[in-house]
Amino acid sequence: MKKFAAAGLIITLLGALMAGCSSGDKSSGNAAEGASSAGAAEPTTYPLKTDEKLSYWGEINGNLVGVKASHDEIPFFQKWQEKTGVKLEFTAPPSGQVKEAFNVMLASGDLPDMLEYNFIGDFPGGPEKAISDGYIIKLNDLIDKYAPNLKKYLQEHPDIDKMVKTDNGSYYVFPFIRGDEYLRVFQGPVIRKDWLDDLGLPVPETIDEWTTTLRAFKEKKGAAAPFSVVSKPRFFNESGNGAFIGAFGVNRGFYQEGGAVKFGPAEPGFKDYLKLFHDWYAEGLIDKNIATADTKAVDGNIASGATGATVGNAGGGIGKWQPLVEANDPKAVLVAAPYPVLKKGDKPKFGQMNQAYASEGTVAVTTAAKDPALAVRMLDYGYSEEGHMFFNFGEEGVSYTMEDGYPKFTDLLMNNPDKLAPAQAISLYARSSYNGPFVQDKRYAEQFFALQTQRDAVEIWKNTDAAKYNLPNITPTPEESSEYATIMNDINTLVDEMTIKIILGSEPVDKFDDYVAKMKSLGLDRAIEIQTAALQRYNSR
Repeated sequence: MKKFAAAGLIITLLGALMAGCSSGDKSSGNAAEGASSAGAAEPTTYPLKTDEKLSYWGEINGNLVGVKASHDEIPFFQKWQEKTGVKLEFTAPPSGQVKEAFNVMLASGDLPDMLEYNFIGDFPGGPEKAISDGYIIKLNDLIDKYAPNLKKYLQEHPDIDKMVKTDNGSYYVFPFIRGDEYLRVFQGPVIRKDWLDDLGLPVPETIDEWTTTLRAFKEKKGAAAPFSVVSKPRFFNESGNGAFIGAFGVNRGFYQEGGAVKFGPAEPGFKDYLKLFHDWYAEGLIDKNIATADTKAVDGNIASGATGATVGNAGGGIGKWQPLVEANDPKAVLVAAPYPVLKKGDKPKFGQMNQAYASEGTVAVTTAAKDPALAVRMLDYGYSEEGHMFFNFGEEGVSYTMEDGYPKFTDLLMNNPDKLAPAQAISLYARSSYNGPFVQDKRYAEQFFALQTQRDAVEIWKNTDAAKYNLPNITPTPEESSEYATIMNDINTLVDEMTIKIILGSEPVDKFDDYVAKMKSLGLDRAIEIQTAALQRYNSR
């Protein structure tokens, strides 16, 4: 702790120093210029002819932890250097310690040429602060001159172009982009279809139907925990996407409605959600250990038949649980259920739907870069036609073959001889199973979701109005970021306390109004004001 406290002080001093002496020739000029500029970017032929070696800092994907120890052992990163003609020296932070390692690196002043990091979610003050503090370069002019592939994509997709810039119009990373709506939805309610068939029940759509179903699971199927979900790091963690809460017109965080920014836990609908879950818990329809349930506990409940309904992913949920339940019951079938509503036929207001631009897996060029233009030209490869195929599918003839114009993964990935799961094997040869500086291709997911029930799940969960109500990737100004973080840390702690106490019955539902008053005393109105201003800045880009 002393080490990181010292690092924090050094970061502050270093930031001030670097902001004062940041080299002007590595900034990128007018923020109004960039992908929309009329100037033509220089064409690039790969591999580039250079003897220069660049440094690259980034985490090894979790799929490969325990499989490969370094980037140098991963075929994708070896081949990436070969295809671009640029040799790389990699540094990987310890798994699970990315933020800590990042802060120590900044404090040391020893920056690499390229940084793979989430500057929206994990850098205090956001990307514009990282630029003004002198850590990363504003990329507008460099993209305009040396990244014809990314520039072309952004010109053809103005909605994405808007997302990947700051409020000041600065490009700051080479982005990870989900290239199809199919890739943006992957989570929702999951239920035992074989139990429903045995009981003569339909897949539930309304809250009333869910209540009837969970009662039947408890009384006629002997389910000890009819409904169970992961509650780490917070109670019903996946409720942040609006699962079940959304039936009452709110979600667990901020959203927009009627031109206003709202905070779900302070709205009347959240009280209705708390009452529902309080009643379900009292009736034994929810896992009695739900407040502390982790992934291992939920997996065990589903595998044993103690649980018949949950919320999970198509890949890491249905794909993982189906063989587990089949091992105990060969007839078992897990399917997706739609996000619940109050009135049958209504379209769910909320549901899991990520933005097309994902702030993770993005790569910035630092102010320490020896040759920023070379770094930009290398990173632009991922947005070329050849780079698109390589990042998504790997090397033709090794990890995929073309069959009737369709890139099909080989058995090296889908039936790996070393018994690696498809997600692990894909991560060895491509980046489509996680993220990176490229546009993700839907055709990867069509194969990754091997079960028809997984593919059907995405179509079912897509049917929401989430895109209408979800906030885009907005950030407070650097000046507001500390104030906002302090307010929301306190409010989120309070919401977690309120949720657990009311649902478990240690406090009555009517205490909700007192909690809302406490949220306001902690500065909720100011937090909404900051979010509203950020949304207005985003909409005016």
